[in-house]
Amino acid sequence: MLNLTDMQTIRSIAKRHSFSFSKGLGQNFLIDPAVCPAIAEYGIPHNGCAALEVGPGFGVLTQQLAQYAEKVTAVEIDHRLQSVLQETLGEFSNTNIVWGDILKLDLKQLFAEQFGDLPVAFCANLPYYITSPILMHLLESEVSFVSMTVMVQKEAADRLCAQVGSRAAGAVTVAVQLRGQAEYLMDVPRDSFYPAPNVDSAVIRITPHETPLCASEEIEPLLKMVKAGFAQRRKTAMNALSAGLGCSKPLLSEAFGQCGLAETVRFEQLDMQTLLTLSRTITGLSSQS
Repeated sequence: MLNLTDMQTIRSIAKRHSFSFSKGLGQNFLIDPAVCPAIAEYGIPHNGCAALEVGPGFGVLTQQLAQYAEKVTAVEIDHRLQSVLQETLGEFSNTNIVWGDILKLDLKQLFAEQFGDLPVAFCANLPYYITSPILMHLLESEVSFVSMTVMVQKEAADRLCAQVGSRAAGAVTVAVQLRGQAEYLMDVPRDSFYPAPNVDSAVIRITPHETPLCASEEIEPLLKMVKAGFAQRRKTAMNALSAGLGCSKPLLSEAFGQCGLAETVRFEQLDMQTLLTLSRTITGLSSQS
């Protein structure tokens, strides 16, 4: 197996295939030999599980996943890596590359074609610039994952794993934790990559809730409320929602009263259950007016 954490090997492969790194695609490749085995071990929960990866790069994580998973399918947008991956993954018969943009692929069709009835874990070193869109795309899709283990920018990891109802939380925290439990697994310093980025990273895992926290039709109004509330953190929750949702102050005053909330409360102080209750109350009162 090629040592894809060795700088000399990486440079040799890049030169052999006339490949140059793209900042625009967030291509920073892992050179710390301990990180990818840890991600694979964290990410593949049991035997007989398949893995979906996005952005395999030279295949350093893909190699490790192939040793744990029944099958690995990696989605890659950069066609320049085709000959590179043919070389680096050639010895692994259980790996397959799908060329395309994960945000534009039909995930139900992808799962049917690639995985059949196998349970699927998502594992990836996500480009910083597109972390939230990819996570939300996968979480909102009609396919199911046993877990999602990803390496992201440390700031994003802190936000995603923050407690809802704390100052560290944001709209994306609620959107993710509405669908699964997020946990912080390990730090990955910037010098673990080539080229080294200007930020540190971390590995987190999101485990989908066995029982949904709310009905599917409640998600859209909840997230609309959350987006409005966090958009104006300096205002009280009532003022932020009045401006962001276009709701009248009397309606919101009634909703806050029914939920036992002070009109001076700030949005970042509301935990998940309170957010769900408030959204349901606002929706119910709005339908009556």
